Amino acid sequence: MLLGFKTELHPNNQQETLLAKHAGVARHAWNWGLWLTRNILNHNSNNPSGKLKFPTAIDLHKLLVAMVKPNNYWYYEVSKTAPQYALRYLSLLLETLL
Repeated sequence: MLLGFKTELHPNNQQETLLAKHAGVARHAWNWGLWLTRNILNHNSNNPSGKLKFPTAIDLHKLLVAMVKPNNYWYYEVSKTAPQYALRYLSLLLETLL
């Protein structure tokens, strides 16, 4: 027998703000990772002799921490897992497409 449960959240204003911040950071990390991987794919298609290594999710996160986080203070207001999971799912999506 399978049971299903419905759960409804009723966050207060502070929790709603924090949820929105997490979603915003994840969206920014996803868009940044997509931009970077598109640039690498374009570079590799235009330069077959000097191809760049396609980054994994871990590589993307290391680059994000080095390049993006210092310039965007709001990354430090949320959990570090928000951009990590966004980049992980982006990497999984790109693996299935390539």
